[in-house]
Order: sequence, then C-alpha cells, then structure tokens
Amino acid sequence: MPSPAESLSQSERAALADLLEELGPDQPTCCEGWRTRDLAAHLVVRDRRPDSMPGLVLGGPFAAWTDRVRSRAGRTRMWAQLVHEVRSGPGGWLPGAWPALDRAMNGAEMLVHHEDVRRAQPDWAPRELPAEVQDRMWRAVPLMARGGALRRTAGGLVVRRTDRPAGDSSQRRLREGRPTTTVAGEPLEVLLWVSGRTDAARVEVSTA
Repeated sequence: MPSPAESLSQSERAALADLLEELGPDQPTCCEGWRTRDLAAHLVVRDRRPDSMPGLVLGGPFAAWTDRVRSRAGRTRMWAQLVHEVRSGPGGWLPGAWPALDRAMNGAEMLVHHEDVRRAQPDWAPRELPAEVQDRMWRAVPLMARGGALRRTAGGLVVRRTDRPAGDSSQRRLREGRPTTTVAGEPLEVLLWVSGRTDAARVEVSTA
C-alpha cells in the first residue's frame, strides 16, 4: 500500500506493471474478451490519447474510434514498450499526470485493473486493504455503477459495505425500484461487482 509520499494510483500502477511484466501479453483478465496485451493497451491509450476519452466516458458512436486506437496500440508496440508506458503513465504535459487529477482519476482505475489481472490467474487470494483505501473505493461505487450495474440491473439497486456496522453510512440506494437487488461485501468487492466484474467479486447478492 502507498507510503505517505506515494498515491494509491502510483502504487497500484507500479504493482500492475510488475505483474504484467511477469505474466506476459497473452494471459487472461477479468475484462471480457481482453488478454493482458489488450488491458495494457487500454491503459496506455487512456493515459496518452486524450482523443480516446469520449469513447471511454460516453461510449456510443465514440467507442468505435477508441477501440481502433486501442487495437492499434496493442498491435504496433512491443510488449516491453507497452509495459513501460503503463508504468510511466502520461507525459507531464498531459492533465492526467497532474498530481491532483492523477489521484482523482486513477486510484480506483488502477486498483480495479490490477485486480482484473490478479483475479484471472490461478490461486489468487483477496488482499487486505487499509480502511482509507476501502473508503475511497466506497466513494467510487456510484460513479462506476453508472456505466455498469445501473445499465444491466432492472429495478432498484442497493449496495452495502460489510466492513462497518450496519447503519446509514454502510448502505447506499443507487436506484429506487422493484424488485430491489442488494449487493453486500467489502467496498472493493462491491466496486468490482457494480463495474461488471460479477464473477470475480466476492459479494452476496439478493433480490426482494
């Protein structure tokens, strides 16, 4: 976990780059249809190609361009170069490299993608995360749910964190409706579930 001088995004980026380097370009990930090369190319494009952001954020007609840019990055770069670019992140002239934006944009992103690679390998085990990291993942849940769970889940959706005593602060209603799906687990696990990693997330799901 990060030292006081190191952000979560930086520590997770470094750990992910180490794991990618160890595994190579053709290992599975928890992102459907993506091998490790595809995930690395996605991060490089996200970091270095601002023109890809509309497709990542809005999808729709913009997604085809983003997919082409990512595919080209994966095809035209050697694996060592891709991993190096994941590790080094965006150039200092790009907004994503600014410390405040890096912390805001990349903490959850890097942690989730690190788990995408870890949890697709045999014999993985959950990590113990500090409470402050779990709190950050909990704050990221509503935003991540917009592009994932809220699109694929009918009716209401409630999320509950199980690392705190039951109460208002441990539960969020993301959408009203019936039936209501409740997803319970530690914040990272809930975040993985709402962002589409339903098979990898260790959560309890109930509908009433």
